[in-house]
Amino acid sequence: YTTLFRSMPGLVVAVNVDAGSYVRLGQELLRIESMKMESAVASPLEGLVRSVSVSAGQTVETGEPLLEFELPSGSG
Repeated sequence: YTTLFRSMPGLVVAVNVDAGSYVRLGQELLRIESMKMESAVASPLEGLVRSVSVSAGQTVETGEPLLEFELPSGSG
């Protein structure tokens, strides 16, 4: 498993995937507003979303886990 962590604090504006979703490298997972700017959080890998730790409207802090991925068999 691999966990995606937040690099800076912000407000989760949208969550575009659910647990069980298969995502591609670069696919938009979340949108987060930070310092009055909204930005996309893209998938750093291709794999299955094992769990989503945040929801829209939630404030997240630096280092907080956002999602956990299950890597396809044969990788990593």
